[in-house]
Amino acid sequence: MEIHDASRSPASARQEPVCPPPGAPDPWHLVDTRTYAAVARACSGLSPLAPALALQDWIWHLGNSPGAQWAVLRTLLSWDDTVSQTPPDDPRFRHPAWNAWPLREARAHFLRWQAASQLAIGQVEGLSPHHRNMMAFLGRQWLDLLSPSTCPWIDPEVRQATLENGGWNLVEGGLRLRQDLLDLLAGHAPAASRAACAAYAVGRNIAVTPGKVVERTALFELIQYAPATASVHREPVLIVPSWILKYYVLDLSVQNSLVRYLVRQGHTVFAMSWRNPGADMGGLSLDDYLHSGLLHALSQASRRCGGAPVHAAGYCLGGTLLAIAAACLARRRHKGAPLASATLIAAQTDFSQPGELGLFIDHSSVAYLKALMRQQGYLDGRQLAGVFQLLSARDLGWSRMTRGYLLGRPPRISDLMSWNADVTRVPYRMHGETLERLYLDNQLATGRYCVNGRPVALNDIRVPVFLVATERDHISPWRSVHAFHLLADTDVTFALASGGHNTGIVADPVADAARHYYRLHHHAHGEPYVGPDEWLATHAPQAGMWWRAWHAWLARLSPGRRLARARRTPPAQLPDAPGAYVFEK
Repeated sequence: MEIHDASRSPASARQEPVCPPPGAPDPWHLVDTRTYAAVARACSGLSPLAPALALQDWIWHLGNSPGAQWAVLRTLLSWDDTVSQTPPDDPRFRHPAWNAWPLREARAHFLRWQAASQLAIGQVEGLSPHHRNMMAFLGRQWLDLLSPSTCPWIDPEVRQATLENGGWNLVEGGLRLRQDLLDLLAGHAPAASRAACAAYAVGRNIAVTPGKVVERTALFELIQYAPATASVHREPVLIVPSWILKYYVLDLSVQNSLVRYLVRQGHTVFAMSWRNPGADMGGLSLDDYLHSGLLHALSQASRRCGGAPVHAAGYCLGGTLLAIAAACLARRRHKGAPLASATLIAAQTDFSQPGELGLFIDHSSVAYLKALMRQQGYLDGRQLAGVFQLLSARDLGWSRMTRGYLLGRPPRISDLMSWNADVTRVPYRMHGETLERLYLDNQLATGRYCVNGRPVALNDIRVPVFLVATERDHISPWRSVHAFHLLADTDVTFALASGGHNTGIVADPVADAARHYYRLHHHAHGEPYVGPDEWLATHAPQAGMWWRAWHAWLARLSPGRRLARARRTPPAQLPDAPGAYVFEK
């Protein structure tokens, strides 16, 4: 295994300052920027005006909709059992006591309010789609706080635990709540996250698949993992992670490491570990991450495997960047290593329906966020963590309140929790381009995203594509991921897995096989398009993790094998896996 250290700064990082407004900045503009940045910092990077505008829009339109008002009133006064029926996926009312009087009436009353709230927002005409979605989201958060399941004197599970423990569960929960509030005010990570980081440490019991850093630039480290079989497939696999969090989400504990699974199946695996950027790297752009990052790593992986084409796999925004790279390489004029295939894991290419994450991405939010990033030179990962927690408020907020604060139970510690707490930063310019060019303007799906002055067309991609989505993904909704079928003109194998954005991608393929499933379909080039809902209705789930289907797909595209190469002793300046960049704070 040849080792090379290529530490250098990408071109735009050397040439452009962190804050590159053209010409002399207007003093009043600087005042506005500082004001916006102060407000954004106080609101964890969010715009306080965005929900206010949505609320104003809703109030005015509801006030002019007497029909919707009557529908809401009729729902509140209705005793129809269908209105007050508990949804099957609602975990708050699973205790049998909720089916007996008087808790049954308390639950029914709350569910009528919930149905009325949905009508009050859903039946109002003239409300902009973005404001409608935001009001639905905010209304759901308030209703969850007012649910009888959050009242310790009503919830039967809490009352039972209080009687059995003599109220000690409420004492322990109160102490835990106090500590979490103190940590929040002090800007510290929650106690549960600190406990997870103490239990799971990078290089000790997570990210421990043997390998070496074989390339280091100013932007990333390239890790090549040691072979675990006597012979390996000729074409290597390159993993391209998102730059928002650390790469080792796909190399967690031994039992749920996708990297280790691929190595044991006879694949030569490379992984990119992005550098944690500081203010001096704020001028990096999406093009830098494309040219000096992904395309450079792609050529290095191919060169180290004798010029073989590469199976590239991108996760989340790493998959979006890979789709851009695949379209660029398809032009034939672009110099770079050939692709054998592209795997897009929970990655969007059409951002017209970004799901609940889109609630926090509008022109007002981006204006406040850009002002904050201009001052910092980057976006801090902790400023993103709060948004992701809001997206799973019922899963994270409700379960934490009942389990930790009311039942007094210690938090569940996992390797995924430790990884989620290991936040990183994002360069100012690159994140601004991501929000504006991809999320707000949807340039990639509409053929207006340009690289080197030329528009990128996903329709140019001809390599086979393996597309992975998960059913409960709040960040990359599966129907949005499925929209890739409309943009590309190539063979697409689509896998819809159970779970969420992370839990559906990372799991133990043996121990968790019984509770995981996936749906699989191969859409050949030239076949007519099938919409997501029709596709879902006609494809039955298969038990197990989607990993095995992906490996079988890779194996079919890599029929040749060669002897596994012996690893050379690396230079002292380049470490073993997981490398040095992953430890940067």
